[in-house]
Amino acid sequence: MKNLTIVGREEWCAFETFGIPAIKARVDSGAKTSSIQANNIKLFYKETEEWVRFKVNPLQDNRSVSMSCEAKIHAKRTVKSSMGITEERLVIKAPVTLGAVTFDIELTLANRDSMEFRMLLGREALSDRYLVNASETCLLKSYTEDELDVKYAAFRKKKTGLKIALLASNPDLYSNKRLVEAGQARGHDMVFLNVQQAYMKFDATEPQIRYRGGNVIDEFDAIIPRIKPSVTFYACALIRQFDAMNTYCLNSADAITKSRDKLLATQLFAKHDIHIPITGFANSPLDTKDLIKMVNGAPLIIKLLESTQGKGVVLAETTKAAESVINAFKSIKTNILVQEFIKEANGQDIRCFVVNGKVVAAIQRQAEKGEFRANIHQGGSASKIKITTAEKKLAIKAAKILDLPVAGVDIIRSNKGPLLLEVNSSPGLEGIEAATGLDIANIMIEAIEKKLKFKI
Repeated sequence: MKNLTIVGREEWCAFETFGIPAIKARVDSGAKTSSIQANNIKLFYKETEEWVRFKVNPLQDNRSVSMSCEAKIHAKRTVKSSMGITEERLVIKAPVTLGAVTFDIELTLANRDSMEFRMLLGREALSDRYLVNASETCLLKSYTEDELDVKYAAFRKKKTGLKIALLASNPDLYSNKRLVEAGQARGHDMVFLNVQQAYMKFDATEPQIRYRGGNVIDEFDAIIPRIKPSVTFYACALIRQFDAMNTYCLNSADAITKSRDKLLATQLFAKHDIHIPITGFANSPLDTKDLIKMVNGAPLIIKLLESTQGKGVVLAETTKAAESVINAFKSIKTNILVQEFIKEANGQDIRCFVVNGKVVAAIQRQAEKGEFRANIHQGGSASKIKITTAEKKLAIKAAKILDLPVAGVDIIRSNKGPLLLEVNSSPGLEGIEAATGLDIANIMIEAIEKKLKFKI
């Protein structure tokens, strides 16, 4: 019997062909095919053969290092993800080095950003060469952070001198981490600023923003606001202060305020001939019955004016239920919108990601069974979709009306054509990057560079 090499449940691999000196793989004999993290996947031809270009971020939780790769397509396979979503994946062949041995393996190109490892080594690659000891890790080779820094030093961008601050509340959120990584990948100085730990000095000659007990914030070239609803008022005051100090704000305080006020936004959309579901707003409980009739009766949607991520949105399936919910909110003086329910949408909506007047990505979100809200945060699933010209124009116009350079525009398909649901001034990146494989964070950083006329 052939002697087999023992490997751990994690091992470091290398791909000389792609110039990747080290990438940590999860070793999984339960999976048939190996896969590698890939984004920005683009097909092209070399003579009569189909090839693929893609980018790999070989270091986990760090997309500041990006490797451009290309390979001939070996096959195309339909796979089903752990979420039950079926998609076609490209398969390539490449020589991998594991320990001291180099051999060819098949690799599917997959977005693995949400997974623990950038690479998976399946049983076909292990074949008759290796046995897995799941209680051990890195039996063949291991690297320290310093050693990895040396290996990838040539791939890190030189500092550009551009300083960008991310103004948010949680540095560990996917979207916030991605934006910091994307800026660093382009060589910029990226700083995370916690909204609630910054405060202001108003002065005609020397306005200031201070941070964490007295540190004066240095001048930034730009800030990226990622504002949660509960701190909108204070955060917008900070954004106006940055603007007064001649710092470019990717989304302005006025634009964010308009997007967060659902009533104002709805009025602006209607004024500018944007098609929306029929929407009603009233103050007195005496108007409840007519309010319900006005939006074509039950079932209907009831929204808090400051709802986000699907929170504060209720489906009232009967007239009696609608009356009860509406009057309950009015009794505690909570402002709500009442909106017609678009039954034919079947729990689906479309999220368009708009940057500087262009739809750079679009996904279809499907609500989970028994749920009417398609938001990812409410358990909805996402898949890439090709939108119509009418949907694209609607998304661009909606973002423009609110003066938002960056916006997540939610659209629903109805028998009357596409209808605008709402516009989000701090759209999440995780669902749309995972579904499309696009580097949306990088596109946002590029938008800042373009505005500042900054060339790398």
